[in-house]
Amino acid sequence: MTDAPAYSVVIPTIGRPCLADCLRALAAAAGQYAPEEIVVVDDRPDPDGELPLEAAGELRGRLRTLRTAGRGPAAARNAGWRTVRTPWTVFLDDDVQVLPDWSRCLVDDLGSAGGIQGRLRVPLPEDRRPTDWERGTAGLEHAAWATADMAYRTAALADVQGFDERFGRAFREDADLALRVRETGWTLRRGRRTTLHPVREADRWVSVRAQRGNADDALMSRLHGPDWWARAEAPRGRLPRHAFVTAMALTAPVLALAGRRRAARLAGTMWALGTAEFALARIRPGPRTPREITTMIATSVVIPPLATRHWLDGLIRHRRAAALRSAP
Repeated sequence: MTDAPAYSVVIPTIGRPCLADCLRALAAAAGQYAPEEIVVVDDRPDPDGELPLEAAGELRGRLRTLRTAGRGPAAARNAGWRTVRTPWTVFLDDDVQVLPDWSRCLVDDLGSAGGIQGRLRVPLPEDRRPTDWERGTAGLEHAAWATADMAYRTAALADVQGFDERFGRAFREDADLALRVRETGWTLRRGRRTTLHPVREADRWVSVRAQRGNADDALMSRLHGPDWWARAEAPRGRLPRHAFVTAMALTAPVLALAGRRRAARLAGTMWALGTAEFALARIRPGPRTPREITTMIATSVVIPPLATRHWLDGLIRHRRAAALRSAP
C-alpha cells in the first residue's frame, strides 16, 4: 500500500525489561506498514547498561535513541516527536504490546482527525478476582486519550507546543494535551487498533505512591477550570471523600483537647466509618486473600490524608500556573 500515511513511533522508557517485549511486538506487527522510524527516548537519570534495542529485529535499522536524563515522560515524548519528520507521531508506552494486525489497523485509523486513540486491553487473571492494583490498571481500557497508544498529527502537536512538562509523572499529561489540541480546533477520536497493556509487577504500597497524582489534578484545575474532568472524560475519583475523612481525623483530637468529647467522638466515628467504607470498597471486588486484605486496610488508612496533602501541595505550588500558549 504505497499511499499509506507515514508515521513515526515514539517510545519513552526508564529502562524497564518490558521494553524488549514492546519492540518485539512492534516488529512482528510491522509488515508492509512499518513505521518510518522508531524513536526510543531513554529517560533514565543515570543509564546503567544498554537498552534491549536488538529486540526490534528487522526494524533495528529504523530505530534511534535520545536521552532526556530523568526529566519525566512528558519531556521524553516532547524530545521524541520534535525530531520526527513524518505527518503522524504515534506514542507507545514501553510496557505495552501491539497486536499482530496493529500496523495495518493503524494506517486505517489515521484520517482527518488530529488524534486517534488505540484501544487498550488489559489481561487479567482468569483463575481469581483481580487485585486492587490490577483493577486500577484495567481502568486504562476506558481511559480517554491515553498515550499508552495514541497517534497525533505532528502538526497538531506543534500547534500546542506538545506536552506540558510541568506534569512530571505519567499522569494527566495526556489529558492536558488532549484538551489543548481540541481547543485549537483539532478533533480526537477512537480508532479500532488494539494494544495489550499487561499489568506490571508492583509492591503493596504502589497505591500510596500513586496519590502524588492529586497534585497534577490541582494543576489541571488551575489550567483548565473546575469542569476539566467532564471535558477530558476523566473519572472524578474520591478526593472529596478523602478530604472529608482527613478533616474528621484532624478535628477529633482538637475537639477532645477542647473538652468537647461528644463532638470528638462523632468526628472519630465519622473517620472510622469513612475509612472502613473505603477499605471495604477495595476489598470486596478483590481476591480477598490475607495479604490483599491487610494491604487494603493499611493503605486505606494512609491514602486519604496523603491524597489531600498532595492536592493541597499542588494548589499551592501551581497557584500561578498559566496555560501553555499555542504556537503562533
